[in-house]
Amino acid sequence: MSYKKLAIAVLASSLLLTACGSKPEGQQPANQPKQEAGKDQQTQPSDQVKAYKEMVDELAKGKDGGKVDYDKVLKLYHEQFKKLVQARDSEYSEQLDQQISSALQAGKEGAMKPDVVQQIVDKLGQKVFFLTMRHDFNEVDENFADKVKAKAELEEAKAYYGILKSSVQKRDNAYQLQLAGTIDGAFNDMSEAVDKGRQLDFALAKQVADKTLMKNFYLAVGGANGYAYKIEKAVKEGKDPKVEQAEGWAFNQSLYGYIVRYAKEDAELIQNKFDLKTDTKDMKGDDINKAFVRAFAAVAKHEYAESFENLGKDKGAITAMEGALFIQVIEGDAKQLLGEAQTKTLLEKAGSLLAAVKANDKAKAESLYKEIEPSLDKLAKAGK
Repeated sequence: MSYKKLAIAVLASSLLLTACGSKPEGQQPANQPKQEAGKDQQTQPSDQVKAYKEMVDELAKGKDGGKVDYDKVLKLYHEQFKKLVQARDSEYSEQLDQQISSALQAGKEGAMKPDVVQQIVDKLGQKVFFLTMRHDFNEVDENFADKVKAKAELEEAKAYYGILKSSVQKRDNAYQLQLAGTIDGAFNDMSEAVDKGRQLDFALAKQVADKTLMKNFYLAVGGANGYAYKIEKAVKEGKDPKVEQAEGWAFNQSLYGYIVRYAKEDAELIQNKFDLKTDTKDMKGDDINKAFVRAFAAVAKHEYAESFENLGKDKGAITAMEGALFIQVIEGDAKQLLGEAQTKTLLEKAGSLLAAVKANDKAKAESLYKEIEPSLDKLAKAGK
């Protein structure tokens, strides 16, 4: 079952819960005060995207020994991009400003190669846009009754997604997938949900876009064509894959904060292997790949547990959707570990479980989860 089919199965259900009660789950810590921030956007998204591209392009000049104008890059960062970065740091308890600023300073001082600096700024910039999409999605939720404001926030999220789309298309080409089309479809579904005043529909479509982007980042780092395997191959060929390590580390930052909450050991393993202080000769693609599979299986199990705790509420349906989507994140791996037939059955049952949760049919949902759980348990032990 494709992402789009899964989304359609959920969104087309005539058993939609009334959009009231608990607020759909975002990634903002529960104890985080609501930011007035968010109105970090005196500078327009188009200006921030333009500044980001100009920074990355200037840093790219150093790839083959060319001279990088670090003063120009730092000026762009401080005047056009830093405010957005700091807003996301405050909202999501991140350290992106420190990480980007340190990389730029190290590059200016000659302590870090320009191509490594470029990858860190490039991929951490993508994380900034990813988190800003989440911020804007939450703003849509909070302003859902004001259709004009909600649509404006959604359009802003779409503008930030524009800078991530080329990364998604790379994964589509590398893995013969349709992630970009899925995200485009999710944005269309979100827009329609706002127009029709269906807040749960919006929350479900939001999850499709969010988790598809997470799949993109995962495939870039730990998939069969990801940086873990590229680094291992480069080491065998006698090359120094420090740039690839920087790319993998920076891409992983969009995943680490999420999975470390539910799969700490595996999240730390991945984070440490991509740390620039770690010798690349210790990188094994299979170790990283299986750690991700275990982590995402553990996250899926957590989402299902939350779903059963929230049956009858919007959050029950949303977390059931998330559980199914996290299985889809590792669908290709599941086919290798479980077999194609069992993986197909797993995804079909995940779709049926969603429908049961949305219908508030506890007995059926619990029965379906008992059928799903052994496969998730097996995935959660991948490589062990």
